[in-house]
Amino acid sequence: MNHVIVGLTGPTGSGKSTIAAMLGERGFAVVDADQVARDVMAPGSPVLVRLKEVFGPDVLQDDGSLNRKQLAALAFASPQTARKLNDITHWAILDEMQRRLAFLQDKGERRILLDVPLLFESGSDQMCHMTAAVLASKGMRLDRIMQRDILTRSEALRRMDIQPEDDFYRKRADLVLINEGDAKSLECQVEDLCRRVERRLVD
Repeated sequence: MNHVIVGLTGPTGSGKSTIAAMLGERGFAVVDADQVARDVMAPGSPVLVRLKEVFGPDVLQDDGSLNRKQLAALAFASPQTARKLNDITHWAILDEMQRRLAFLQDKGERRILLDVPLLFESGSDQMCHMTAAVLASKGMRLDRIMQRDILTRSEALRRMDIQPEDDFYRKRADLVLINEGDAKSLECQVEDLCRRVERRLVD
């Protein structure tokens, strides 16, 4: 193969961004769906206009940019509102990810990481040659979410509750990485993923 696209996913608080950074340090070109989402929801974009229509004017800051905390509070209030958010943003994010993947392939990048929280739910795994899911215990995830997003325990639990259970990822991913805060263990798992990619490149 002349290139391998690895899809990386996992529930919130699993430490997925840590894995993505480690792979980036090992030569992977990274397409970050969260960054793509920020780009397609820039002030004045069609996506941002639609979000305002559906979730109300409070999702915008005074300067017209997205109020991410307010949008998250509204969108993650229930599975129904989370689906509304995905319905509005999915197509734009998917189109831009495909454009960036094509650009990296044209550049000759051989190892590409597609970092997507909703990899399987969005169908983005169809763009990948292999997939990896990052998992962690609920207690570990809860602590990380509360610290990262400055949320109360109940707010963090609400976000966790609308996401799939670990079995959802275990049944779909080609590889599962466990991130419980053990740096040495994590490095070994990342090196194993890199070896699997190298084997695919020489096939």
